[in-house]
Amino acid sequence: MQEATQSGGVRPFGLSLLIGGYDEHNHYQLYQVDPSGSYYPWKATSIGKGSIAAKTFLEKRWNDELELEDAIHIVLLTLKESFEGDFKGENIEISIINEENLDLLGFKGDKKAKGPRFRNLSSQEINDRLDAL
Repeated sequence: MQEATQSGGVRPFGLSLLIGGYDEHNHYQLYQVDPSGSYYPWKATSIGKGSIAAKTFLEKRWNDELELEDAIHIVLLTLKESFEGDFKGENIEISIINEENLDLLGFKGDKKAKGPRFRNLSSQEINDRLDAL
């Protein structure tokens, strides 16, 4: 990506990305890649419309000791602040990354799989949490 931003005559990418992962050495990681190809590590962040207000909201509420359910609750509250449209599970995606052998809210996955676990919450799981807000 960075190569495309440094070459003459090459059009730079016009998007930002959030990339999350987990490894046994660095644990949980979240990076933002901006259109220039620069990347930044974050504990929690937001991109796109309303991202400044969302970042401020997250900074006030996020800490390293949050339980998974509390983190999901904060994410939904953050989205609710700037969400335009029908705020329901069918319009929201939430993904979870957890260490190997940790339960992903009732989903165990393939027992033979090695490494961190990843899954998306279903629309119904999100709607259940929205009802509790």
